Amino acid sequence: MSNAIEQVNPRRELQLIGGLSIASVVIFINLYLVQGMLPLIAETFVVSKTHATLLLSVTSFTMAFSLLLFAVLSDRIGRKRPILISLYLLVIVDIIALFIADFSQLVALRMVQGILLASVPAMAMAYFKDELSGNVLLKAGAIYIAANSVGGIAGRLLGGMMAQYLHWHEAMALLATISLVGTMLTALLLPDSQFVRPQVTQGIASLKSDLMGFYYHLANPKLRLIYLVGAMAFMVMVNQFSYIQLHLMAAPFLQGNFEVTLIFLCYFSGTYASYRSAKWVSEQGTKKVFSVAVLALMLGTLMTLIGSVIGIYIGFIISSFGFFLIHSSCNSWVAFLAKQHRAKATALYLCIYYLGAAVGGPYLLPFWQHWGWHGVVLGSMICLGVLAVLVSRLISPASTHSPISFTS
Repeated sequence: MSNAIEQVNPRRELQLIGGLSIASVVIFINLYLVQGMLPLIAETFVVSKTHATLLLSVTSFTMAFSLLLFAVLSDRIGRKRPILISLYLLVIVDIIALFIADFSQLVALRMVQGILLASVPAMAMAYFKDELSGNVLLKAGAIYIAANSVGGIAGRLLGGMMAQYLHWHEAMALLATISLVGTMLTALLLPDSQFVRPQVTQGIASLKSDLMGFYYHLANPKLRLIYLVGAMAFMVMVNQFSYIQLHLMAAPFLQGNFEVTLIFLCYFSGTYASYRSAKWVSEQGTKKVFSVAVLALMLGTLMTLIGSVIGIYIGFIISSFGFFLIHSSCNSWVAFLAKQHRAKATALYLCIYYLGAAVGGPYLLPFWQHWGWHGVVLGSMICLGVLAVLVSRLISPASTHSPISFTS
């Protein structure tokens, strides 16, 4: 297999990275679009904004557990086919949303959408590991995570613009068009698997093999720590972005529905961190990279206590940098450590990662209700203290400065 990997040509590598990155942008636009559209959804379906936030929760929940399903599926039938099928089905779901007239129907549709959204995150890093090696794998993972952040930014800002300027049917038609164009580009670029051929097994033996694949990774103490680090970081970061919007809409800031979504532009520092993470890990080692990332999350969180919009934005720029540095490095590290059942390793990481986000909202809610944004900062710092302990355990072995400084 190593000889085959060496035969990969640069054009094929670029096609693989480009195809999965475009697919990622489509996925995360669909996932986070509703966060900026909550006012329009509340108006269209006659529900409160608080009730409308249910759409975010149900999608993340079904997506988290569907990651495990797609991991099993991809090990059975390969990577490319499930990704393309799920993307085309996603386009159909976006079209069906044009005809939704009841909020409960929209909730059900978002649950289905969450299942489909899991395909690319569950398989992308395994696809890279199948086809790439060494620093190319690290760079591919970094670019892919950067594409995740771009999709998240685009989805939220696009949702805010849609809420302000479009009606529901116009917004869904635009979303379906974006999804279709992205899916067609992915289909055009994504190469077939050249080096790995899935082995199809059936019956009890197949089920046992799948369960053992998940157990194999959960039994690895290094992977368990990586899973927890990613989940804890995401638990804080994604929910801080939710509560800061409420903070900015209240006095003394009184920002509008679209204006508050501009805070997501701070994600671009995370995009840069994701893109550069492979180089930094190779040159500086995991110990220094993870330490800087945790310090950035802490410093950025404390900076938001400055009573100005500029201070808040600076804080989130620093926090986003730290978070995506952690996430990109964890994602690549999981792929690097997984010698078998690769898709399952990534799926477990992302399942726990998204469940961390789901837990973070209810955890920070009482802090918000009792002390406002200062309470959110307090709750976040408690979590970041736990994160620092987990990271110290993760990087405790001496970090090397080899081309890939992940240690197993």
